[in-house]
Amino acid sequence: MAINLDAIKAKLNQLQTTNNRTSTLWKPEPGKQIIRIVPYQHNKDNPFNELYFHYDLGKKNFLSPQTHGRPDPVVEFSEKLKSSGNSDEWKLGKKMEPKMRTYAPVLVRGKESEGVKFWGFGKLVYQELLGVIADPDYGDITDPMNGRDILVEFTPAEGAGSFPKTSIRVKPNVTALSDDKNVVSAATNSQPNLSDIFKEPSYDELKDALATWLNPDGDVATDPSSTAPEPVTEKKDVVKEGVNKVNDVSAAFDDLFNE
Repeated sequence: MAINLDAIKAKLNQLQTTNNRTSTLWKPEPGKQIIRIVPYQHNKDNPFNELYFHYDLGKKNFLSPQTHGRPDPVVEFSEKLKSSGNSDEWKLGKKMEPKMRTYAPVLVRGKESEGVKFWGFGKLVYQELLGVIADPDYGDITDPMNGRDILVEFTPAEGAGSFPKTSIRVKPNVTALSDDKNVVSAATNSQPNLSDIFKEPSYDELKDALATWLNPDGDVATDPSSTAPEPVTEKKDVVKEGVNKVNDVSAAFDDLFNE
């Protein structure tokens, strides 16, 4: 049997995308480290990029098209569940809403030669950073000449039921991004584009993933990216009890998307 070249190319592209993502995303290590948020080359007005994700959907994570204001079948399904008047369906619909994660371009102090990376953080860190920038005593901490470094301290989860913790402290002193003009130029003009790192799936691709998620044949979701993985069968049972009062999940799914 001949080799399926299309499948080989698709796998190669997947691996290259994964490698590119790994090399351009930054996660704090346990302990303290210092970073500098820099202006985002592809949107000079705002370094913060709010992305919405569906985690553990058909055992994969997907960028929601809602990020770019486009239709998302998972969101549509979620909204219909929440409007059904059934409390179980509302809870399931709420769980299915995409989760926001904010990304900002940063230089890691001591590793400036590695270039700009993207730091992804949650709501609490985002609010704290916005609060600092809104404070006239701090202002634009991303300014290449008059900005401020940030001390990031990461504490891993200490056991079952606990969560990792990220705390930040913006340095009081104003400093230049670097004394080396080449470093400054590279940091502000040679950045990856987040759209290339997180590819937006098509409407049909998300619809197929949703169908798989709703009917996983009893599989258990174990994606490590999910903060609280749980048996998918529980979701299936909730849907079975409520959606349009039918027992067949596939029929309920088809009914909602073929009105």
